[in-house]
Amino acid sequence: MTIGIVSTGVYIPDNVMTAEEIAALSKLPLHVVKDKMGITQKAIPGPDDHTVAMGIRAAEKALQKGNIDPKTIDLVIYIGEEHKEYPLWTAAIKMQEELGAYHAWGFDVALRCGTTIMAIKVAKSLMEADATINTVLLAGGYRNSDFIDYTNERTRFMFNLGAGGAAMILKKDHTENIILETDMMTDGSFSEDVVVPVGGTKEPLTTNHLEKGLYRLDVLDPEGMKTRLEQKSMQNFLKVIRHALMKSGYAEPNIDYLAILHMKKSAHDFVLQELGLTSEQTTYLSDYGHIGQMDQIISLELAQKEGKLKDGDLAVLVSAGIGYAWGAVAVKWGR
Repeated sequence: MTIGIVSTGVYIPDNVMTAEEIAALSKLPLHVVKDKMGITQKAIPGPDDHTVAMGIRAAEKALQKGNIDPKTIDLVIYIGEEHKEYPLWTAAIKMQEELGAYHAWGFDVALRCGTTIMAIKVAKSLMEADATINTVLLAGGYRNSDFIDYTNERTRFMFNLGAGGAAMILKKDHTENIILETDMMTDGSFSEDVVVPVGGTKEPLTTNHLEKGLYRLDVLDPEGMKTRLEQKSMQNFLKVIRHALMKSGYAEPNIDYLAILHMKKSAHDFVLQELGLTSEQTTYLSDYGHIGQMDQIISLELAQKEGKLKDGDLAVLVSAGIGYAWGAVAVKWGR
């Protein structure tokens, strides 16, 4: 049995925040924002760019591109963020209704920026285990940029957070863009390093919190997190790539394209160097910023437009999510 990608869809808001604007708000030198953080500009949400709404727009594009009747979808998996139109809400069911996927059922999954890779693994496993699941839609949106305080130096590494939506349609016995094997890692020692410290059951949201600007992402132990990340992050990032390749019967020299999340330029270049890849074998998302778990799908679409993917290529999608989670999946591209 093969599970293949039928089509993808991406929605990017029209509004952007430029490197100059980020520099002005954060009081950082412009060259730091552009050259070190790797941000030329990033997409930010407009008044109608709600999280699930952006996922629906992306899903509509994927359905149209793949010539898929929504009534043939068996399962909808929401891969967007917890920050969405309503704080307590099952988004997949809303997507099912809006898209006309009347014969499907749906649920939400979340693993921060590792969600798409994890959801691909979950979807493939469900399709292999259940004869009634033949077509699966993964879709969601992201706008965690709402939680960024550009005056907070502790969250500087998240100044690249943007907004957008993405979708992917998987189908059983589809002989193109075949999903191979996935590798995932999580490390709970980072689980409370990056949080929105108020608004949950431990510290219910108050007017005072809002006035003090506490309803924002923050880093509770910046020095401890930095030390632990330096010890583990890049090692684990490369480890999941190599394990996904090994489980799929391949090795690093076989990689033709790397669909990688946006990260600071030095880290991006380090990964390419370690894997023996060139800049032509990936896409650096400096004009988009980091749109969370949508980055891998965005990268795939850009690669197709730029002619970086051809039939028979081996693509690897890789992510890292705060918490911390690392994941990679290998895809045999084209026919």
